[in-house]
Amino acid sequence: MLMCRVLEVTRSGYYAWRERAPSVRAQKDQRLRIEIRAIHRKTCGRYGSPRIHDELRSRGERVGRKRVARLTKVEGLRGKKRRFRVTTNSDHAYPVAPNLLDRKFAIEAVPGPDWVWVADITYVPTRKGWLYLAVGPDLASRLVWCSMGETLETRLAWGALEMAF
Repeated sequence: MLMCRVLEVTRSGYYAWRERAPSVRAQKDQRLRIEIRAIHRKTCGRYGSPRIHDELRSRGERVGRKRVARLTKVEGLRGKKRRFRVTTNSDHAYPVAPNLLDRKFAIEAVPGPDWVWVADITYVPTRKGWLYLAVGPDLASRLVWCSMGETLETRLAWGALEMAF
């Protein structure tokens, strides 16, 4: 055979290779590729190789992250990019409150409880959508209040403020 001569392989070696069963590693790679495709499909294409690796590890699978990355690439799978959501509208005519605290968050600078409350609103991605969280402590007493909701509306901040009172 021409290819055996070009590749400098004996005919018997070629036929032995052709009849040989796949190696244990190749068999495990094939099984992993099936699991990787299933995880990717189950997550609607959101998971890339790092999260697929985490999922496999949580299932008790002992596999390296580079192996998962290689097999994910071989399968042509990529995770979807997370969508950035704008939650702040700075284009308004409302008055801006003065910064009285001037980033002095030390307890020593606070005269006592109920003098300085700080707050923030953030959002957390979950499997069912976004979870909005309004949270804040009293700087002196360190009492924390919070409010959660499925939408970013005024009542989220009011709920946290009512809890503070």
